[in-house]
Amino acid sequence: MAVGVLLLTHPGIGTALAAVAHTLLRGNLPLRLETFEVPFDADPEALLPQASAAMRRADGGEGVLILTDLYGASPSNLAARLARLGTPARRVSALSLPMLLRVMNYPELPLEELPAVAAAGARNGVVHDDA
Repeated sequence: MAVGVLLLTHPGIGTALAAVAHTLLRGNLPLRLETFEVPFDADPEALLPQASAAMRRADGGEGVLILTDLYGASPSNLAARLARLGTPARRVSALSLPMLLRVMNYPELPLEELPAVAAAGARNGVVHDDA
């Protein structure tokens, strides 16, 4: 059993990052990965049942790390609602490819430790190159 990952994003972001992760890791993702994208004109409340189903699919038995693209936006607010439904969940915003890849490199860690790993992946993925 393991933690699962849910990418809860605006349209196109989660799908694109999941596709790149699959390609870079040669289709062998060490954690279950689901995406759920919130349309710009959608009512997040109406999407709660579908998002909840995506979270249950992602759950590998030890909870779900929910990664959102923008704190305070509809996907993030929906993630906050999901985290209160019963499945153990932690949320991290500012999703990036370095964040996702970093999380995938630590599949043995418990849910409580993965948010810090995700945040470190995002921070360390930012390089200011003057060249």
